Amino acid sequence: MLTAALALVALPGLVGSRSLTPIETVPASAFQQLSVLANDPGSMPSIEPLDAAHVSADSITPEMTIVERGGGGGSGPSARGVLNQPDAGASSIRKPAKYTLTGGATFYDNGTTAMRLPRGTVVVICGNGGCIERVVNDYGPQKKSRVVDLYRPDFFAICGCGWWAGTTQVTVYVY
Repeated sequence: MLTAALALVALPGLVGSRSLTPIETVPASAFQQLSVLANDPGSMPSIEPLDAAHVSADSITPEMTIVERGGGGGSGPSARGVLNQPDAGASSIRKPAKYTLTGGATFYDNGTTAMRLPRGTVVVICGNGGCIERVVNDYGPQKKSRVVDLYRPDFFAICGCGWWAGTTQVTVYVY
């Protein structure tokens, strides 16, 4: 598409473009003389008012009265409905994992990586600070002691440790 657009700009003669023609002047005979005296309102030509073709069927006229609805007593709901839905139990939140991996994790600024899992695998990673669900988007880590490398904010969200920490122990649930 871009190549075709560039060809149209770069090679106008090859795509059937015409060469520029000079601007033709408008002959003076196309104009009529109109004399209007500044102080004589009778010398102005009269302009007829517009016909009714420009007025729509439901236009607002100066004689029309506009009434706004009052505030209250409307037919709509007066309060937000309450839904009594039971909390989901821990067993019904997620289907069981295919298998789990346990080991070390560290941070990696380009996403979630796992050497033992293919890209696109959905995993839930749990540490001392909580659990997160992510999709593996790269291969790594390169050390056998680590099972996953995490995006830096994700690492500190599940780590439960201070900013100085570099590794933590995690459990990876593979779905």
